[in-house]
Amino acid sequence: MSGVSDSELIARYLKEQNPDYFTVLYRRYGGKVFAKCISMLGDEALAHDAVQDIFVKVYLNLSRFNEKSSFSTWLYSITYNFCIDVIRKKKKIPVLLADDVSRIGDEAEVDIPDSVLLEMKHDRLEKVLAELPEGDRIILLMKYMDDMSIKDIADFFQKTESAIKMQIMRAKQKAQVVYDDLYASDPIES
Repeated sequence: MSGVSDSELIARYLKEQNPDYFTVLYRRYGGKVFAKCISMLGDEALAHDAVQDIFVKVYLNLSRFNEKSSFSTWLYSITYNFCIDVIRKKKKIPVLLADDVSRIGDEAEVDIPDSVLLEMKHDRLEKVLAELPEGDRIILLMKYMDDMSIKDIADFFQKTESAIKMQIMRAKQKAQVVYDDLYASDPIES
């Protein structure tokens, strides 16, 4: 069933209720969901539990998938929401995005080129992301790890595309500051 699209698998599952179709979806996306969970939660055991809970949620709500977006976008939306809920419960504080658009004042906004993040060595990038506030880390992961479009991210957070662009710009600025603080005296290796 490797050549069968996600939409076709879902349609077949909903029509026939054959769990094999859902199993194919799980095999396609389980590893990616686990990677996302571990990057957000930072704990392997929590990530394993989260994957199971997320796929149970997907299984129970598969009939609600309306194909306005791809299955992977829908699944990652559920994954992000679930992980954010886990983080909130763990910390007992809300996860806020650093958008404060109302706060835009006379401060100069400098857009950090995407290449700055993309050229960081993997281990350094992980350390930088770990230092960022949850909301900034999440939005950067959505944009650069999951390659989600600005529109999909805006839909996910129910914000305007311009607000999302501003949040990404500010998150990149914070990442650059954290990187400079951590590695200023250590030359970047190519």
